[in-house]
Amino acid sequence: MNAKEALEQVVPEAEQTGARPKSPLPEQEQRRPGIESKIEPRPQFAAPDYKGSEKLKDKVALITGGDSGIGRSVAVLYAREGADVAIVFLPEEQSDAEETAKFVENEGKRCLLIAGDVKDPAFCTDAVERTVGDLGRLDILVNNAAYQHHQESIEEISDEQLDKTFRTNIFGYFYMARAAVKHLPKGGAIVNCSSVTGLEGSGQLLDYSATKGAINAFTKSLAQNLIKKGIRVNAVAPGPVWTPLNVADKDGEEVAKHGADTPLKRPAQPEEIAPAFVYFASNIDSSYVTGEVLSILGGETSAA
Repeated sequence: MNAKEALEQVVPEAEQTGARPKSPLPEQEQRRPGIESKIEPRPQFAAPDYKGSEKLKDKVALITGGDSGIGRSVAVLYAREGADVAIVFLPEEQSDAEETAKFVENEGKRCLLIAGDVKDPAFCTDAVERTVGDLGRLDILVNNAAYQHHQESIEEISDEQLDKTFRTNIFGYFYMARAAVKHLPKGGAIVNCSSVTGLEGSGQLLDYSATKGAINAFTKSLAQNLIKKGIRVNAVAPGPVWTPLNVADKDGEEVAKHGADTPLKRPAQPEEIAPAFVYFASNIDSSYVTGEVLSILGGETSAA
């Protein structure tokens, strides 16, 4: 079964034409963390026209938040480029994770599912050790898991929310990287998922934006720290993307307008962001690139 045939099993034919849904999108709401299979229209993640060329042949990648959204598309493209994949996800996202695994396996690669929370440093260490134990090695770490909660004012951000946002979005990145470094070989790569909010800020995402700015600084600092080991560290900073993270963080009216204020008048689809993660993971493409933050903003030119 090829990628297009597999896609037909989960995405209606009308959504496989290459056309990108534009705003306004259907009004809808979900509870956090959001389930991709419940989003309408389904996010476009499988990139059926993307042709792999063995850029990641025989590599092993660990992707946090790999069950859905950008992480799901990265998992599929990494597999298409020849990598076995381990994905970390929250237990309540099991159904999405299993669907992602089917797409990875359809590419002829192994997919290890690891349920847990990156806020826990012991879990992060265990996830890395399980990946190495089950898949034999670790070449690429993708830090992608995130928590986001819009609030209108700083007074509305509780201590609990602040703690959860920072522990998920930056502590989790640090924990995973710290555990992975002992296994990553020369030529290994760490790719962090940042955001336009880490470059421009956001008045309703104060804590989230602060963590994304921290990710940018962490990326550049860790790149300097690991350069002698031959491990490259880079980040991708997307604008609005059609993922469960965003659908589960807004009311229906705001969801319908997601991405409408970009020059392209729509949110990105995950498969439009994932190739940047391939680029940073591949020494064929980016062996001279480390410490960079690549913004992908649908036509905006002011962020970076």
